[in-house]
Amino acid sequence: MASQSGWWTKRWVRMPLGVLATGAASLLAFHAGQDIAQVAFGNGTAEAAPAMVPSPKPAPAVAQKPIEGPFVVKSILPINEPIKFGKFYWDEARAPTAGKLVVTVDLTARVISVFRDGHEIGAAAILKGYGEKPTPTGVFPITEKDADHVSNIYDAPMPWMMRLTNDGVSIHGSKVEKGYATNGCIGVPDAFAEKLFRIASLGDKVIVTDGKTMQVGDPILSGEHAG
Repeated sequence: MASQSGWWTKRWVRMPLGVLATGAASLLAFHAGQDIAQVAFGNGTAEAAPAMVPSPKPAPAVAQKPIEGPFVVKSILPINEPIKFGKFYWDEARAPTAGKLVVTVDLTARVISVFRDGHEIGAAAILKGYGEKPTPTGVFPITEKDADHVSNIYDAPMPWMMRLTNDGVSIHGSKVEKGYATNGCIGVPDAFAEKLFRIASLGDKVIVTDGKTMQVGDPILSGEHAG
């Protein structure tokens, strides 16, 4: 659930084409590394850092290894600006209608990305937890879904809830605005949460990192997690 954060509260950067904002690429949606206090008091920018930064010049011609598998970045959404508070992007045109779904979250960039068969289909700025209730990093399967969930700890609505941990960390709809944070959850705009909720299945993986970047051709999941 989202909670008001104060000045005392103390994480892929959109890859070269745009992830894990991408989508294999906010609160607080502002440029990565900016102090939360600046945002809370209006001195920061109301934007999340782009999850992937385009290369300033073309890379030298080299032999390209084939992009294979459902958990390899094949394409990213053409987002060329920071994602503002409450705003999200959703476009399934580049992705097949069916395929493995994986979600990535970069706590540094404060961006979530949704990939189907390696193609980014959604990205949004997020809220995250701070202080004594930080959002954990790792690879988490979705273990429960509840469209009308109400937190039994905070007695607060968590619409379109997708549970990641036994102690309640979830992705859910939130008021993604300046000055807000969560109690460790990943808060996303309600409309984005609903779209993700409707296509996500129990067992789908959510990868939460703190500053990891990726490029087209890089693995989203590897090893045991890619099974």
